[in-house]
Amino acid sequence: METKRKALGRGLEQLFSNEVIDFDNFEKDIIKEAKTNDILEIDLDEIRSNPYQPRKVFNDETIQELAESIKEVGIVQPIIVKKSIKGYELIAGERRTKAARVAGLKTIPAIVKNFNDQEMMEIALIENIQREDLNPIDEASAYENIIRMSGMTQEEFAKKFGKSRSYVTNMLGLLTLPTNTKKLVQNKKLSMGHARALSKIEDNSKIDELATKAVVNSMSVRDLEKMITEEELPKKNKIVRMTDTRSIRNAIYERIMREKIGTKVKIGPRKIEIPFDSEKDLERILDILGIKVEGE
Repeated sequence: METKRKALGRGLEQLFSNEVIDFDNFEKDIIKEAKTNDILEIDLDEIRSNPYQPRKVFNDETIQELAESIKEVGIVQPIIVKKSIKGYELIAGERRTKAARVAGLKTIPAIVKNFNDQEMMEIALIENIQREDLNPIDEASAYENIIRMSGMTQEEFAKKFGKSRSYVTNMLGLLTLPTNTKKLVQNKKLSMGHARALSKIEDNSKIDELATKAVVNSMSVRDLEKMITEEELPKKNKIVRMTDTRSIRNAIYERIMREKIGTKVKIGPRKIEIPFDSEKDLERILDILGIKVEGE
């Protein structure tokens, strides 16, 4: 892992730490570390969207504005892509790529980097939440996907992405909303505050009814909350998510293994990490685990 970090450079190294990532600095670091021959002119027809792009709807007006800028001054900053079986997959620069197509360009400057699925998902989320006004439903879906894929707890996720634990919990709660209400939130007809108030209600049909009323009557969040309170609607029971349950179970396993072998153990998604200080320490651990190496 350490070798991989050094190979990827300082920008990508942030993805393997628990530090909050600043996307602007992250992207600048990758560009700064790139040599002149690392920046390629890639045919736009060979580039596909990041499959983990959380944004489902792009603002046509802002894309057009960026396209006009590109016509005047060109692409100021290269996009970042990953080589795939056929062509390339976008890592960062979705809006620049869309705008370049609108501007009539045939190629776009790009830096090619190697990423795994989790890294692609995290980078796409970071770019959107730090640079764009991502709608709450798409943001919540991205949170859930990363937590599920990485095995992070909500607390670990919150720390890495610079959010509070309660904010992450509330965002994930929006995914329990019925489809019609989700669409109203995605289309920005309902705010995050409206969605949060509605997500606590148990009856989906009632949620859709109140969501429609809130839109038609241009209700404030406070008005909606007042209506929910007055109607004394049944609230959802607190949901225990599998991610948290798995985290608790892994913590128990880590403690048991630490007590057995006398060193800290970390259990992650589909792997166990057991650090050792020296060859003697490694031999001690192997002996405790009953592992005998042939020829010794």
